[in-house]
Amino acid sequence: MQGFWLDASEWQAVCLSLRVATVAVLCSLPPATLLAWWLARKDFPGKSAVETVLNLPLVLPPVVTGYLLLVLFGTQGWLGRVLDQWLGVRIVFTWRGAAVASAVIAFPLMVRAIRVALAGMDARLEQAALTLGAHPIRVFFTVTLPLARHGLIAGAILGFARSIGEFGATIMIAGSIPGQTRTMPLYIFTAIESPDGIARAQRMVIVSILIAAGALIVGEILERRARRQRAMR
Repeated sequence: MQGFWLDASEWQAVCLSLRVATVAVLCSLPPATLLAWWLARKDFPGKSAVETVLNLPLVLPPVVTGYLLLVLFGTQGWLGRVLDQWLGVRIVFTWRGAAVASAVIAFPLMVRAIRVALAGMDARLEQAALTLGAHPIRVFFTVTLPLARHGLIAGAILGFARSIGEFGATIMIAGSIPGQTRTMPLYIFTAIESPDGIARAQRMVIVSILIAAGALIVGEILERRARRQRAMR
């Protein structure tokens, strides 16, 4: 099957990348939101240590992060062994491994965007709702999240764009299996290594740029809309 100007293997890589990035964002967004709220609202012993661990994927070489994930989720790793024996779920060398790698790498960016939004909102609105007798969980879902929704959207878009371009951690935990784990960055790397792969790599580079630029443009449009809404209040 061939459509547009990509062949079947290239479409597989594009679709797999979109699938991996979407799953990574959907799985990361809830814990990223909770952690961002916790860091923005609470002071506790060891907060600096938590922030350091959170930001490690941003400064570590991606292959190091991938190696740690491989140790953790491998068939002999304590988490990978539990998932395999109890749930029959394998992470290593599957598309799930690529999603895990993307989620871990993108997670700090998502937390940071959401935390900035939470820090910028008026916490007195939450206190007022609590004073009126609302349960903290209800306040979180009816006051906090709506006011910070633009940060959530920005975090999701940043996480998606970062997941699309993830390479180092993915190749460590998921490998580069055609049609199964070979995302766009892995496809480009493989194509460059083959004598006749320059044209295929160039096409995939263009697609990658279009997808990433599209995500960033959507994020900018939403941010401008949010600024207009705040100015009208």
